[in-house]
Amino acid sequence: MRPFAYRLALPGLLACALVSLAPYQAQARRGWDSPRPVPETVAADCDNQGFLAQQKDFENGGHKASVPVHICGTVLSVAHTTKETRSGLHGYFYLAVTSSISIRIVTNLDEMHTPDWPWVKKGDQVEVVGRYYYDSPRKQGVDWTHHGTGRSWHIPGYVRVNGTKYD
Repeated sequence: MRPFAYRLALPGLLACALVSLAPYQAQARRGWDSPRPVPETVAADCDNQGFLAQQKDFENGGHKASVPVHICGTVLSVAHTTKETRSGLHGYFYLAVTSSISIRIVTNLDEMHTPDWPWVKKGDQVEVVGRYYYDSPRKQGVDWTHHGTGRSWHIPGYVRVNGTKYD
């Protein structure tokens, strides 16, 4: 008799589970139906507070569209090896924008006018203009840090290290 009782209860439990998930499904679709427009310009000066607000919005479920950022900070660490991707050779470093928050900076070495990698070191003071992307808390960073633009990004970026500009 017991297996029969479970068979009767199972459809009701599934229906409750689907109803409880419905708001989340609608929320996810709504983000794609009405994307936020990408700003046409970037702040003239470093705007770490604007970046932190955007990061918090993304982490709290806000729209995940890429946004232009202009941030400053101190280099925490540098990946001394480069990585070849479909868009070219890349170097990576982490920038502290506050004492407790850092962000990964992606530099396209094929597009930038720089010396051999690494041209940043731990402790350098850095200013970055680029595109902030957020895929998840563990997959976020700033890329398009070079002078080039394309169909998917229209704002030229750069990295300024201790006063020397690389683009």
